[in-house]
Amino acid sequence: MKYTHPKKVLVIGAGFSGLSAANYLAKEGFEVSVYEKHDMSGGRARQFSEGGFKFDMGPTWYWMPDVFEKFFADFNKKTIDYYRLQRLDPGYKVFFGEDDFMDIPEKLEDIYNLFEREESGGGKFLKRFLKHAEYNYKVAMDKVVYMPGKSPLELISVATVSRLGQFISSITQMVRSGVKSERLRQILEFPVLFLGAKPEQTPAFYCFMNYADMVLGTWYPQGGMYSVVSAFEKLAEENGVSLNFNANVEKIVSQNGMVKGVVVNGKLVEADAVVSGADYYHTETLLDIKDRNYSESYWNKKVFAPSALLFYVGFNKKLKNLAHHTLFFDTSFKQHAISIYDDKVWPENPLFYASFPSLTDRDCSPLGSEAAIFLIPIATGLTDSSDMRNKYFDEIMDRLEKITQQSVKDNVVLKRSYCVNDFKRDYNAYGGNAYGLSNILKQTAFLKPKLQNKKLTNMFYTGQLTVPGPGVPPAIISGKIVSGLVTQYLNKKS
Repeated sequence: MKYTHPKKVLVIGAGFSGLSAANYLAKEGFEVSVYEKHDMSGGRARQFSEGGFKFDMGPTWYWMPDVFEKFFADFNKKTIDYYRLQRLDPGYKVFFGEDDFMDIPEKLEDIYNLFEREESGGGKFLKRFLKHAEYNYKVAMDKVVYMPGKSPLELISVATVSRLGQFISSITQMVRSGVKSERLRQILEFPVLFLGAKPEQTPAFYCFMNYADMVLGTWYPQGGMYSVVSAFEKLAEENGVSLNFNANVEKIVSQNGMVKGVVVNGKLVEADAVVSGADYYHTETLLDIKDRNYSESYWNKKVFAPSALLFYVGFNKKLKNLAHHTLFFDTSFKQHAISIYDDKVWPENPLFYASFPSLTDRDCSPLGSEAAIFLIPIATGLTDSSDMRNKYFDEIMDRLEKITQQSVKDNVVLKRSYCVNDFKRDYNAYGGNAYGLSNILKQTAFLKPKLQNKKLTNMFYTGQLTVPGPGVPPAIISGKIVSGLVTQYLNKKS
């Protein structure tokens, strides 16, 4: 429906969920304005550049390419209209120690052979496992993830009922019933870390992440993930969305049980509906207490996905023995998870992840140099200090040198760290979380925070703390879902 006098919708935050919602709402004919506190779009997916080095500050993995294609297809566009994709081979490398690693190849048949070489019967198990994963992926994409999380009935269908047991059992149980090799187990369990929970607490149904990993593959958008942000922003401009940067929303104003508008940089901007892609808890603090969906105690009881200690590093030489995505699993996976979810302390000998985008994209670093992003998952709410950051940087540099058998510490020419305090300051992230809520059973689907305010019917929420959950593809889907609710609401009011 196109309106002669269009309804006005304000979107708080220009992350993936906010930009997704803004595009869909503009397509429906609403007058859409986005207010972003930073000087660029992207939210956690912003970009940092210095000295010829270029870094994605948040997401670096491009998985589930079908979700991106579906998004652009909704606007009669294709991803190729905005950015080029390259499938990585290997998809990623996993180090288990010195000169002890596995490269996960692009071709599925090669992955089967890799598993079979590691453990007799491993390839056969993986084929069976990925059949389950494929079925679950299609069920999730067709039946579950586009649901608004209003009712448990959304999960009930012939397809999901047949998978009921996989909501009760865990990924760990499913994986460890089929392979004995600890290395293969870690490879199959690691993708659910994107969901922000321990494998033993993640329903087996989420094995569909392995389908995304090994079948759909790992891709790289030329220019990095920020090129995808730029595509969403360009599409928004084409759709007539007004993008406002350095625009901090300080208050959400209500009147007579409705949102009247938002205060941006001291000025009231009125609207017919408001969608917040900012941190859910923070958004609620912008409302009067009587208008909030949830109390402080509600958030205190929630299980949050990890925070992260990140380093953006420039080296003045090319590095060797690495892949674009490299996982360092040379220490205890289990102990690191315990430090995050159970003990909530700084980890000893943590696992870490590294991305070297300049191995694929020459524009990410000066000639003859290397750009690197290092990430250590950590618990939320930790005391964050420069001394602690430096301690862990030294540790992972030592391990990088030892495991990959090369000197690197003396070649660091640029270093920037990012941790709990930064997530709180830049994104108002509850506890300094990096990924939102853990996708454990009691926080799945209709058990997540609601997309619509129960007291202010024209106030809506989107992003990683709502359905479907953490990650870039879910954030995009969340924007689509909430735009449908807003459209339905405003059409009834017209």
